[in-house]
Amino acid sequence: MDAARIPPEIADWFAGRGWRVRRHQAEMLAASDAGRHALLVADTGAGKTLAGFLPTLADFTPSGLGGAAPPEGLHTLYVSPLKALAHDVQRNLLTPVEEMGLPIRIETRSGDTPSDRKKRQRTRPPHVLLTTPESLSLLLSYPDSLELFAGLKRIVIDEVHAFATGKRGDLLALALARLQAIAPTMQRAALSATVAEPEKFREWLAPWGDIDTVELVEGEEGAPAEVEILLPDEERVPWGGHAATWAIPQLYEQIRANRTTLIFTNTRFLAEYIFQNLWDVNEDKLPIGVHHGSLSKEARRKVEGAMARGELRALVATASLDLGVDWGDIDLVVQMGAPKGSSRLLQRIGRANHRLDQPSRALLVPGNRFEFLEATAAREAVDEGQRDGEDFRPGGLDVLAQHVMACACAAPFQEDALLAEIRSSLAYAWVDAAVWERVLTFVATGGYALKAYDKFRRIVRDKEGVWRLTHPEQAARHRMNAGIIIDSEMLEVRINSGRGRGGRSLGKVEERFAASLSPGDTFAFAGMSLEVVKLQDMEVLVKAAKSNAMIPSYGGQRMPLTTHLAERVREMLVDRAGWARFPDDVREWLEVQDWRSQMPGPGQLLVESFPHAKRHYSVYYTFEGWNANQSLGMLITRRMEDRGLMPGGFVANDYSLAVWGLKPVTDPAPLLSPDILQDEFIEWVQNSHLLRRAFREVAVIGGLVERQHPGKRKTGKQVTFSTDLIYDVLRKYEPDHVLLEAAWADARTRMTDVGRLGDLLDRSAEQLVHVELDRVSPLAVPVMVMIGREATPQGSVDDELLLEAESLAGAAMRVDEIDALGN
Repeated sequence: MDAARIPPEIADWFAGRGWRVRRHQAEMLAASDAGRHALLVADTGAGKTLAGFLPTLADFTPSGLGGAAPPEGLHTLYVSPLKALAHDVQRNLLTPVEEMGLPIRIETRSGDTPSDRKKRQRTRPPHVLLTTPESLSLLLSYPDSLELFAGLKRIVIDEVHAFATGKRGDLLALALARLQAIAPTMQRAALSATVAEPEKFREWLAPWGDIDTVELVEGEEGAPAEVEILLPDEERVPWGGHAATWAIPQLYEQIRANRTTLIFTNTRFLAEYIFQNLWDVNEDKLPIGVHHGSLSKEARRKVEGAMARGELRALVATASLDLGVDWGDIDLVVQMGAPKGSSRLLQRIGRANHRLDQPSRALLVPGNRFEFLEATAAREAVDEGQRDGEDFRPGGLDVLAQHVMACACAAPFQEDALLAEIRSSLAYAWVDAAVWERVLTFVATGGYALKAYDKFRRIVRDKEGVWRLTHPEQAARHRMNAGIIIDSEMLEVRINSGRGRGGRSLGKVEERFAASLSPGDTFAFAGMSLEVVKLQDMEVLVKAAKSNAMIPSYGGQRMPLTTHLAERVREMLVDRAGWARFPDDVREWLEVQDWRSQMPGPGQLLVESFPHAKRHYSVYYTFEGWNANQSLGMLITRRMEDRGLMPGGFVANDYSLAVWGLKPVTDPAPLLSPDILQDEFIEWVQNSHLLRRAFREVAVIGGLVERQHPGKRKTGKQVTFSTDLIYDVLRKYEPDHVLLEAAWADARTRMTDVGRLGDLLDRSAEQLVHVELDRVSPLAVPVMVMIGREATPQGSVDDELLLEAESLAGAAMRVDEIDALGN
C-alpha cells in the first residue's frame, strides 16, 4: 500500500517515534478500505494490535474526518480472551490517541466494570469498547443493543487462536452473526501470532464460512528466537519428575544475570511451588512475583502493575499470562517442564522483548528425559516455524440455547429468521430444522420430560409464530447466570460411617478426577488405598480398600501434548543418527533401549511387558497425552478384570501408560480392540460421574439450572443436587434430550480425549508391536517411577523420585551377556 494512502497524521506519528509503518499494518488498512474482513497472522512484537486498530484511528484523524465532526456512537468493538489483555490494550492505545490528539473515547467492559458505568455505556457508549465474549453476549441481551450496535463499523478479535475452537469461540461466533445482522456493513478483523492453518480461521471468521471474503494478511518475519535447553551442571538429565527443581540454583543465577525474567509453568500448583523454591534461595532479596488464575483480581492487578513499571526481577506465571500482555523489556522467558506444543511455546517465547527486530531469548528446563526430547522437538519446531494444528468442532448446543435466550431478552424473534442468522456462523451451519426445533423446545419448556414444571418455561410462541419471554423477569435471571466459564469444584473425601453418611474428612480432590470414579473403584489418596462407596452431595464417600489402589489420583488441569509435537518425538526416537546431538546420558538411555527392546516408531504402538517386584507390567507407548492415557488406563483395567487378568492399577504420563496385574499379558491386542470405545467406554462414562459432571456444566451454560438468584448464589453442592435430580429424570424419560447430547459431546472430547484414543486404537489394529522382556526397559523408567507417587503434588516428590529412579534405572540400563548374544 502507498504511504500516500496512510493518513499523514498517522505517518507523522510513526516517524516521530523513529518507526515505519510495517507492510502488514498497511495491508490491514488497505483491506479495510476495500471493505473486506481480515485475518492477521504475525509474530509477537509485530504491532498486531496497532494494525488491528489502524483503520479505526484513520477514521478519526482530521484528514479522515475531512472537517466533519467526530461520529457519535460505538465505532469499534475489541474482543479479547482475557480481562487483563483489554486493560493492557487500553493502556497502549491511549498513547497514540493522545499523542495524535484524536477525538476517540476508549473504555473497557468486563465482569469487573462498575454497574453504573455499564449502564451509561449502553446509552452513551464510547467510540471503542474493549470487552470479552461473555460481556459482549450480555450486551446483546439488552433491548437497546439493536440501537447500540446499529452503527458499528468494526470488530477486532485479538488472540483468536485462544478461544475460536472452544465454547467461548462458539459464543463469540453467535455474537458475530447477531452483530452482522444488526450492522450489515460491519467489518471483522482477527489477530493471532500462532496459527498453523490460517484457512480454518478465515472460514471461522467469515460470514457463512465464505473464506474469499476474508483477506489473509501475514506479518513481516521477525528476528529468529534464541532457544536453549538448560541441562544440569553435571550433564545428567533426571529420570523422573516434572517440576525440574534440580534447576532452581541455575535459574536463580539467570534471574540475577538478567533485568527481568518471566518463568512459565504448566499448572497453578507448579507456579506456587517454583515460586516458593526460588524464594528459599533468594539471598539477594530480589523482587520476585507469582501470577495465576486462582489469585484474587487485586493480587493479579498488583503484579501486572509492578511488571509494567519494571519493578520485578522475575515473575512465575501460568497460562494466565500466555497471551499478549505487552511488557517490552523482558530479557528472558523460561519454560519449566515441557512446553506441550510448539504454538504454545512460540506464544510464551514472544513475551520476551515483545519487539519484532530483536531476537526473543528463551530457556527450556526439562523435568525428565522424555521432557528433554519434547523440549528438543519443540525447539526444532520453533526454528522451522512449525505450529500445532487446531481442531475445530461443531458448535455446542448448550451455548446455542444460551444465545437463543439472550436474543429473546433483547426482542421477540421469528424462528426462521433467527435460524438463518445462526447458520451464517460456520460453527452452527450444521444446525438443521429438526435440531433447531429441539433447541427451541428446550429453551421454551425444558424439554418433553420437564414441560410440566413452570420454572423451566422461559419463552413462548404467539399465534403469529413470534417467540417472546414468558415474563420480563426472565431477562434479569438470564443476565445473572449467563456465561461459559464454569468453576471447577473441589469434592470432600470422607470415610463412610454407614447409612450413607460421611465421617472423617481426608481432604479434597478435584471434581474432574472424582467424576471418573464409580462405586467399587479403588484409588490412592493421602497415602492410603481407598475404595469408593458412592458420590453424593459434593462428597466422595470411601472406605479402606482391601487391596492396593488401582487408579492414581491427580490434581490440577494438565495441558495436553499436541499431536504434532508427539509425532516429532517419535521421529527423534528412530532417528539414530540424530542421537549424537543429545547429552551422553540421554543418548546412552536410547541406545540401551534400542539394544534391549525396540523403539516406538511413527505409526506404531509399542507395548512392552515385563515382571517387576512380583507383579506383571505392560507399558503402552501411546504418545497421545496424559488425558487420553488416563482414560485408556480406566478402560484397559476394566477389560483386564473381565478377562481374569487381575489388574492391580495403572499410571499415566504424556508419553506412556503403565498397567500392572497379578497375571502376565501375553497378547495385548484383545485389550486394545476398537470396540472398547463402544462397550467399556460407554459403560464407564455412564456409571462414573463423568456424564453427570458434563451434564452439570451444560445445564448451567444452557440456562436449565441457575447458579445465582437475586441476593444469593447457589453453592456448588446446591447446583449439583439440582442437576443430578434433573439428570436422573432425563436419563429415564428423555434420553435423547438436547442437553444429554451436549453432555456426551463434552465427555467424548474435553474430558476423555476419545478422538485421540480412537486414532490410537486404529493404529494398534494395524501396527501393534509387543515385546516381552525379563525386566524393566530404559524407556519405561520415567513412567514406572511415578507409581505410588501420583497422589502427591507434582514437585514435592522429585527428590524421592531421584532415589527410586536410580535403582530402577540400574536394572533397566544393565546390558547382560544374554542380551548381547540375543542381539
